[in-house]
Amino acid sequence: MSSTSEPPASSELERIYRLRFDEQTALRARVWRVLTARFFQQWIRPGDTVLDLGCGYGEFINAISAGSKLAMDLNPAAEKRLDPSVRFLYQDCARPWPVPEGSVDVVFSSNFLEHLPTKMHVDQTLEHAKRALRPGGRLILMGPNIRLVHGAYWDFWDHHVAISDRSIVEALRNRAFDIERVWAGFLPYTMAGRGRSGFSAGLLELGLRIYLSCPVIWKFVGQQFLVIARA
Repeated sequence: MSSTSEPPASSELERIYRLRFDEQTALRARVWRVLTARFFQQWIRPGDTVLDLGCGYGEFINAISAGSKLAMDLNPAAEKRLDPSVRFLYQDCARPWPVPEGSVDVVFSSNFLEHLPTKMHVDQTLEHAKRALRPGGRLILMGPNIRLVHGAYWDFWDHHVAISDRSIVEALRNRAFDIERVWAGFLPYTMAGRGRSGFSAGLLELGLRIYLSCPVIWKFVGQQFLVIARA
């Protein structure tokens, strides 16, 4: 495989994460506490084993309530952001995962697959997720929908693969997943915004709670797909 199709080096990932997210760490954590409590927790039982694929700084996996928690990322700096209860997997997701077959109840991934170098890497990642999940286990995928975001999709330097709700559903079906729910537009393209103050964060949390309670708004404002599939 040529160097152009390999994932970015750990040092490059760490630099991208630091420049993009370090100033918003606290705000992003507050946003994800609302998202997990008000929406995603309903898909995860207290005793489930959950794997956060492309965990970033661990905002989802730190906030979700589960029996056992795993977090996978190719940035070694991610481990420092995880709660002690989370097992970190320093891992290229397109290579075989170091988890037993059928041992995971839920694989979750947010704004990650579009960062993989090629569609082949996405397909291999879905294959490994299918193997890791128990029969009937859930794969929850969220990401920017290129059908709704259009050219702004490429405003992030490390977006490589164009993905829509329709294309990811087709990819999942090709891997023998059963599609449970599909939202073409779930969340707006960006959630953390540029607010830094506690006042801004408080308003954002309030607005997010209201937004999540009104699904009719999603199809007008949402630009990130959410797909839930079963293995």
